[in-house]
Amino acid sequence: MRPTIDQDDDKPHEECGVFGVWNGGDAAALTALGLHALQHRGQEAAGIVTLDEKGLFHAHKGLGLVGDNFGEAKVIASLRGGAAVGHNRYATTGETALRNVQPLYADFEFGGFAVGHNGNLTNAAALKRALVRRGCLFQSTTDSEVFIHLIAISLYSTVLDRLIDALKQVQGAYSLVALHNGALIGARDPLGVRPLVLGRLANGGYVLASETCALDIVSAEFVRDIEAGEIVIINDEGVRSVKPFGRHESRFCIFEYIYFARPDSVMEGTPVYETRKRIGAELARESGVEADVVVPVPDSGVPSAMGYAAEAGIPFELGIIRNHYVGRTFIEPTDQIRNLGVKLKHSANKPMLEGKRVILVDDSIVRGTTSRKIVEMVRAAGAKEVHMRVSSPPTTHSCYYGIDTPERSELMAAKHDMAEMARIIGVDSLAFISLDGLYRALGKPGRDASKPDFCDACFTGDYAIPLTDWQSNSDKQLSLLQPAGQ
Repeated sequence: MRPTIDQDDDKPHEECGVFGVWNGGDAAALTALGLHALQHRGQEAAGIVTLDEKGLFHAHKGLGLVGDNFGEAKVIASLRGGAAVGHNRYATTGETALRNVQPLYADFEFGGFAVGHNGNLTNAAALKRALVRRGCLFQSTTDSEVFIHLIAISLYSTVLDRLIDALKQVQGAYSLVALHNGALIGARDPLGVRPLVLGRLANGGYVLASETCALDIVSAEFVRDIEAGEIVIINDEGVRSVKPFGRHESRFCIFEYIYFARPDSVMEGTPVYETRKRIGAELARESGVEADVVVPVPDSGVPSAMGYAAEAGIPFELGIIRNHYVGRTFIEPTDQIRNLGVKLKHSANKPMLEGKRVILVDDSIVRGTTSRKIVEMVRAAGAKEVHMRVSSPPTTHSCYYGIDTPERSELMAAKHDMAEMARIIGVDSLAFISLDGLYRALGKPGRDASKPDFCDACFTGDYAIPLTDWQSNSDKQLSLLQPAGQ
């Protein structure tokens, strides 16, 4: 199930951010800081589970932002222990409700177990049906609970073997952080679609996180990326690695470089900020146009616009100013307010736009609703011409691997050709970076269709992981698990 998307926030969204600490001293405080750095990956809910020296688990979860849930000293003080796992949530399956907030926790015969999951399972509905037939009782509507039940029914004796047994039954994209009485565990799916990195604290403890920016905030030294298909087990003896899936070619999510990752992160050895500037430069080489000023659509379009401007030799200006203190529209959403909604988040910087030929640079176009409103705003500020350049190829297919995108029927590029999109958005010209150009900006000679280096299904429809629930028409949840009102 896909959640309702704010029409004034016409962007794809990452599902989650995960963070874990072993031997971190005040692990809850470190995890809260790490989740703050990963707030961009999920803003609907946050949770932390800690493990103390007596082997007792402590948990706190809540809807809303990290600061709303973990901003009070008494909350952090209640989460005792030197080990923890934390999670930021943006839902792609299941409604926004407290029962779906992660990390999920369960008591097994071997003790407590908490798990946080970034990604999406593509056979979760089929597995749920099989597990319910075996007597499993699901307490949430999130696909992540499948891991808990698969571990519970596994016939293997050790925690690690049970987890491997579970992972071998699921399909999809995932990065996991898990905590039990003996270790902190991190895992990535066999294709490494979703990110996970390992860091080391000054006291010798270890950190797992979705991005390197979360290591920076807790002063952890980057050690390495967890490899595709790898499981790491961290305990007082150090870090142990197992690779139970055999060798697979990595298909890391290409949209992490375009939009999702924070600009100061390094993904798979590649600095995101510099990559986005290279994408902008490639875009300028492919689709240059005469203009007076290059203007980013803030904030995600800024590095690409800088790269575009430098390559094209056209001045870069902040012609649109973003209001960072507005969330969802807080006024009754009448038609009039919907039309004004974009102005709550973006304002035209009129002196930079009036009488000028403007190139707007954005990272993506999904439905096109926000793009159209921004173009109208720029024209109303007196722009003589408006040309839009997009630092990703056209988004023509939905993502099923942990990115919240609309159904394909709602994607602008799936329904219209370039000329029609330009007319609908209201620009004098429109161009997207080519797929080969995107690969070149990422240091590749181009896209090898027989062996792509990245997961780019949203642009190509080349789904590297089977879409079992959709192909078998079993993606609907059991009636008991349907969110209220569905």
